[in-house]
Amino acid sequence: MSQAQKLHQILEQPGILTLPGIYDCIGAQMVEQLGFEVVFTSGFGIAGSTLGRPDYGLLTGTEMLYSVGRIAQSISIPLVADIDTGYGNPLNVIRTVTDIVQLGVAGILLEDQEWPKKCGHMEGKRVISAEEHVEKIKAAVHARGDSGLVIIGRTDARAPLGLEEAIRRGRAYYEAGADIIFIEAPQSIEDLKAIASAFPDVPLFANMIEGGRTPLLTAQELQLLGYKIVVFPLAGLFAATKAMANCFRHLKEHGTTAGFEDLVNFQEFEQIIGVPKYRQLEQQFKV
Repeated sequence: MSQAQKLHQILEQPGILTLPGIYDCIGAQMVEQLGFEVVFTSGFGIAGSTLGRPDYGLLTGTEMLYSVGRIAQSISIPLVADIDTGYGNPLNVIRTVTDIVQLGVAGILLEDQEWPKKCGHMEGKRVISAEEHVEKIKAAVHARGDSGLVIIGRTDARAPLGLEEAIRRGRAYYEAGADIIFIEAPQSIEDLKAIASAFPDVPLFANMIEGGRTPLLTAQELQLLGYKIVVFPLAGLFAATKAMANCFRHLKEHGTTAGFEDLVNFQEFEQIIGVPKYRQLEQQFKV
């Protein structure tokens, strides 16, 4: 069974699906080891960790697919990938989605921002016409073929054009073939409720960013509102950033990491990255 088929089966189960957001292979492996069913790659996180730059469309499609492909190959659970705008027009989307399918990715986010895009919770976003993005959704559906790739149609129209237009676009993207609809950056619980009311029979995707524009709700609260998937895309990045800052501050002040307790040790990290398996293989094929 392909990862996309696994994701479809998981989505058919009752209840809301919670996706942790990660940006590298270690994060993905930790998500799997902790028992999550699906993992999500954050474009914001990959841009920040790979380039040390903001999510301003500075990461190329090639760089994104390289990172996503390595992550997908490091785990055995389905991966949903943020592929920004698909990196061009419908023909570029076909190329991107074809590559995504070959990498074994289970699902994608495809958004309607102008390129260069920005993080959905940043100021100054601009969107292409709904008609143009409909064609990009149709191109993605064409390119996935019979792979079962889950397509999440995302609109960033809430901030620049208002909630009514965002909902209109969501309907158009669903009719064009998106499996799930994602209206980015609702600005209140009332927005979240209005979106759920507008799509009573459509699977909905919610995005919870600590300090972002949308109220930070629990998975259970979002399920009661009518959402099917919730992603916490930056929690891992934010936690790791704070942990590293605290660790390096301790090192700067004391000249050692002794006494800094919020660390895994060498042996614990070996378990996370699978060193025992490679030791066994080393012995098995020892010359």
